Amino acid sequence: MNVLRPQRKLKIKHPKRLANNKVITGSNQLWETDIKYGWVEGEQRFFFLMSIIDVFDRAIVAYHHGLSCEAKDLVQIMQEALMKRQLFDKANRPIIRSDNGPQFISHRFAEACEQFGIVHEWIPPKTPNKNAHIESFHSILESECYQRHDFESYQQAYEIVSGFIHNYNRNRIHGSIYDMSPYEYMEAIRQGNVTPKEIRV
Repeated sequence: MNVLRPQRKLKIKHPKRLANNKVITGSNQLWETDIKYGWVEGEQRFFFLMSIIDVFDRAIVAYHHGLSCEAKDLVQIMQEALMKRQLFDKANRPIIRSDNGPQFISHRFAEACEQFGIVHEWIPPKTPNKNAHIESFHSILESECYQRHDFESYQQAYEIVSGFIHNYNRNRIHGSIYDMSPYEYMEAIRQGNVTPKEIRV
């Protein structure tokens, strides 16, 4: 009967960009991020690990370990990752890929991506294979760290998990990168000792 006023049109401030297939040929082209829960047996509470992995070299670039996990923590580790990789003065910044968790779809994170000049991609629901490298790391973390320890305190969990990530980056070998650790692989590429492997995602 044409008696209702027109509905207000919602404007999307940060449009959603779905993850696309691409070929990765070097470090700092595509990062993946996700959250892994852990359990502190002695205190009967969970802790959170939010990590950023470089898809090409498999290194954990930065991570947040805490009793809470919010958008501000994600912004902080993304800034830390850019500083570690010395990318703030570079024109090309990595794409960062995540699922649709609340930290990743927040306005705060979207604004930080805009500020840092980073493109953020979301994977479609129920497609963890689109975020396969961070999922693989969390599977390794579960089997080689979480399942081997009954954490008595959050402090103990923090120390053991941080030590595991340190060892993962520097010493743990990966069959997909010539049986090297991520840091060894990056150094071998820098010196021209190996042929970089293309990654299709």
